[in-house]
Amino acid sequence: MLRYAVTCTHPPKTRFAKKLRKDQTPGEIKLWKALRSGRFHGLKFRRQVPVGPYIVDFLCPAKKLIIEVDGDSHFEPGAKEKDATREEFLRKQRFAVLRILNSEAVCDLEAALAKLAYAVGYTED
Repeated sequence: MLRYAVTCTHPPKTRFAKKLRKDQTPGEIKLWKALRSGRFHGLKFRRQVPVGPYIVDFLCPAKKLIIEVDGDSHFEPGAKEKDATREEFLRKQRFAVLRILNSEAVCDLEAALAKLAYAVGYTED
């Protein structure tokens, strides 16, 4: 199981993850509709998953890929440093991290999915 595959001394934040699943941003909602149930190239995605001390927006275990949907809070003072620390931890756990802007997921879902397809190695012929 994933939670035991990540070296961490923090207890899993499953209750908070459950709350985040109910309170998704518009970009997360739209992206989840495109990813759920193997709709994106048959890949299985999970949403709001605890990974170590963090909760990631979307996770594809088969590709070891994490998708982070960045909203307004990621542009506040100090957020860049927090995101860098978080990404460093996730990369040490051998995850690839793809960042998609919330506005991109809402306004141009096709572009966001094209970025994702490129990240997982699927290209349109």
